[in-house]
Amino acid sequence: MKIAVEGCCHGHLDEIYGSLKLLEQRENCKIDLLLICGDFQAVRNQADMQSMAVPLKYQKLGSFWKYYSGKAKAPYLTIFIGGNHEASNHLWELYHGGWVCENIYYLGHAGVINYKGLRIGGVSGIFKHGDYLRGHYETVPYSPSELRSAYHVREYDICKLLQIQKPMDVFLSHDWPQGIEHCGALDQLLNAKSFLRDDIRTKSLGSPPNKDLLIKLKPNYWFSAHLHVRYPAVVDHEKSTEKNILEPGDGNATTNVTKFLSLDKCLPRRQFLQVVDIPTLESNDNEGLSYDLEWLAITKVLHPYLSLKRDATPLPTNQELQSMIEQELMFLSMQFDIDELDLKIPNNFEATCDIFSKTYQPAANPQTIAFCQLLGIENKINANIPKPVVVAPVSASVESPSIAQSNPDEILLDDLSSDDENEDHEAVPAPEEQPQHHQQEENQEAVKVTKPDTTAEEEEEGEEEGHSPKKQKIEEFS
Repeated sequence: MKIAVEGCCHGHLDEIYGSLKLLEQRENCKIDLLLICGDFQAVRNQADMQSMAVPLKYQKLGSFWKYYSGKAKAPYLTIFIGGNHEASNHLWELYHGGWVCENIYYLGHAGVINYKGLRIGGVSGIFKHGDYLRGHYETVPYSPSELRSAYHVREYDICKLLQIQKPMDVFLSHDWPQGIEHCGALDQLLNAKSFLRDDIRTKSLGSPPNKDLLIKLKPNYWFSAHLHVRYPAVVDHEKSTEKNILEPGDGNATTNVTKFLSLDKCLPRRQFLQVVDIPTLESNDNEGLSYDLEWLAITKVLHPYLSLKRDATPLPTNQELQSMIEQELMFLSMQFDIDELDLKIPNNFEATCDIFSKTYQPAANPQTIAFCQLLGIENKINANIPKPVVVAPVSASVESPSIAQSNPDEILLDDLSSDDENEDHEAVPAPEEQPQHHQQEENQEAVKVTKPDTTAEEEEEGEEEGHSPKKQKIEEFS
């Protein structure tokens, strides 16, 4: 199965899909699935901008609204997780996961699904120690602090993922597992991102919960983004489990290792996209996504402990949780065997707002309602919220709002790379629409870009690959 993996999306769906179409044309291949590792920015209208923490100069509506309104359709089945620049109000409506538009699926704050025999898990957001032990207390309209804490990972969601016992094929996170930098070419990373040196020295780079997940779940592949750099690494689980720290592994090994890859953001001359060949063990002609039985059991057992208050609800011990999960899994398996439980994820996307709205009105998302009914759990996410009334989608342009939102609580990676300010996004048309001069430029194998009055970092960035990526197999970054 050929899976395309993308780093930070930042609302540039048109450019990403255009790059994939060009890649398919050049390599004579077919992409089965696209995975996006956060900062997706599912911004539907100007109202959603008020719930997204992003510097003023990057406040653009992006192209997602076209897919949400039905003006455009995603040409590839797309699965994504959230990062630290998201329309948090929109993603909260789909806390358990769901379609943000036709053919684009949000994995949820934490989630596991299946596609053609491939088990895909992920966690949204980034780690922040001060909010890790709290509940999901944020409500719209967000205060300045809630605007940031809304995307901080919670112990509750990590605890759910740590209960997984069955093998994981692919896992997605936005920020890196803590210590993963020591499992790859660290010197090359520091040459590209020298400002990371102090964080690495103080062991403050990356997410400790993600490290725990990597050691526990041992997925075959782990994909991340956030740091805006391409970085491959290999983790040896036999050594890592013994020491509880990530240890480098052999890239040629096929068992007991995780192949890690972080990718850049979608910009010209950046390594933001890679195609990976992943073998699947079973033949499955079903083109859709399906729920994961074990994850459904975990979700149902832990749902009573989902806190919407500032203080988290105390969790049972892992031993107690595993006992309850085993019983629930047996029950759900029995329901599935007698055809009383349908694991196929329905294509039940419904718009919950109008693309011209300038004020956000919380709405009960029909997908979340249906999921809670499927498991027989309380709908805490959309509790006491009326169902949406949305006007029919129309084909029209939407002006990009400019609502200032500061984010002093974290490193603004965009501001640390001076070349970003000089980069202009340029949509990559589909092959049949590609202007001739663009085709000539894209067909050049290596173009050294020289800018006047550039910094050393800008000159180095200019020597990277062009906007349209070449096909690279997993062995090339192992």
